[in-house]
Amino acid sequence: MPVAAVYPKTTQDVAAVVKVAARHKVAVVPQGSRTGLAGGANAVAGAVLVCLERMNTILEIDPGNRIAVVQPGVINATLRRAAAEVGLFYPPDPSSWEMSSIGGNVSTNAGGLCCVKYGVTSNYVLGLEVVLANGEVLRCGRRTAKGVAGYDLTSLFTGAEGTLGIITEITLALRPLPDPTLTLVAIFDSKAAIGTAITSISASRIQPSMVEMLDRVHIRAVELIRPMGLNPQAEAMLLAGSDARSSAADDVAAMADICRQAGAVEVYVASDPTEAESLLTARRLAQPAMKHLAQVEYPGGGGDAVVEDIAVPKTRIVELLESVDAISKARGITIGFHGHAGDGNLHPTLLMDRNSPASVAAAKAAFDEVLRVTLGLGGTITGEHGVGLLKRDWLGREIGDVGLRVHRAIKAALDPDNLLNPGKMF
Repeated sequence: MPVAAVYPKTTQDVAAVVKVAARHKVAVVPQGSRTGLAGGANAVAGAVLVCLERMNTILEIDPGNRIAVVQPGVINATLRRAAAEVGLFYPPDPSSWEMSSIGGNVSTNAGGLCCVKYGVTSNYVLGLEVVLANGEVLRCGRRTAKGVAGYDLTSLFTGAEGTLGIITEITLALRPLPDPTLTLVAIFDSKAAIGTAITSISASRIQPSMVEMLDRVHIRAVELIRPMGLNPQAEAMLLAGSDARSSAADDVAAMADICRQAGAVEVYVASDPTEAESLLTARRLAQPAMKHLAQVEYPGGGGDAVVEDIAVPKTRIVELLESVDAISKARGITIGFHGHAGDGNLHPTLLMDRNSPASVAAAKAAFDEVLRVTLGLGGTITGEHGVGLLKRDWLGREIGDVGLRVHRAIKAALDPDNLLNPGKMF
């Protein structure tokens, strides 16, 4: 339970709050749209919540330099649409893009459906304004295409989950608006086949703008929440697309051939951008659909879905899928997969009954086993959601003792009293 929630509108407001909190040694937890899935914005006891949702102004869009300057509460989709009005494009597009804020995206270094071609949020963060733990305001980064003066402090604060400072202004790189994406859907009856398709597309000369997957559990879940005519008996579904200006149709046709050669039992190519966008509905519904499925499977009101966020080398996706299947069977819980197959970032989603201690215990055990398998395959415990509270105990296992020591040294240098988002990450 926090002691207060504050809704600043300016950097000066944030700095004033932080100074008061620092004087009284009170913890400060920054929050954006609160769409995060790792607990990074959860309150801690006695803290002041700094809720940044009213700092939601797009301060500038500069077509000549292809940059945007925004406050942290700006919603991802709002920036995308504003940039598109002047022929520009902000690529990072997490599935929560209609709800999640740019500040939260930067703080977790969020990814999205377009990452396979365009990269993650950090690829677009040029500069930041940050309120430090003592209330001082730091400006770091630049507006220029190049700049190597001093340490890369902008990258340090990007992905730091509010543990080193509170981001109050963001300068972002934009790109020219691409052509509409053409999309295909391929249906597979085995995990090995979809894995072959994913690695074959990655090894080809094609540069897809999207390679996403849903497994059988997710297909069933989507059909329950919004019937779309998907085959609930299919083992997995792959969605791939291209927005290449001159070769999109050829790229999609080539990926369709790759899917057929890998063993796809059905391949469907969208005929126009509108139809292509409708095919993405299934992918964007993945998380709410699994939440609904949990409530169907556990009708007593305790049904819930826990979303993991792991990444493995693309050539080891099949091993991951098969290992998690075995964990699901051994623990007696439902685990489904969706995610960004094109860059190996997948989201195993575990269903459990919060009213049943046995179900919760099984889900927790399975959660840990999935992370253990992921690290064993050379992967990472989080590809885009962050560590937060959910995976705090696992960070050290990935980065090691030396890595943890360096993290703690940086934290101590910038926040010696441990007041900024304490207890998160490590």
